[in-house]
Amino acid sequence: QVQLVESGGGSVQAGGSLRLSCAASGYTYSRYCMGWFRQAPGKEREGVAAIDSDGSTSYASSVKGRFTISQDNAKNTLYLQMNSLKPEDTAVYYCAADGRPWCGTTIKRLGVTRSIFANWGQGTQVTVSS
Repeated sequence: QVQLVESGGGSVQAGGSLRLSCAASGYTYSRYCMGWFRQAPGKEREGVAAIDSDGSTSYASSVKGRFTISQDNAKNTLYLQMNSLKPEDTAVYYCAADGRPWCGTTIKRLGVTRSIFANWGQGTQVTVSS
């Protein structure tokens, strides 16, 4: 059973940085596509960044150049380094995983899309104050 546990959220001032972590278990981590999503109050959950099993990455335009997705396959852990944070980055951030063979090609074709991912963590709150 896939389990994803996020950590690293918190409160920070605009311009600051945070690093989110997602500890994964219950599956062969290195064969999965992984992603970060976020959901602000009253808004739809949106894709932030994704990385597929060959290491290719994809980012939402709103975070490109500020956020970096990475992973440590030996630790089964996904990361999201967030720099130059803005108040509009405030949201609950979710880790997601999918092991279906087409997830990588679908990310390349559609971007960081919620429907690609079948497994989700519980989320971690990020609050950026101005």
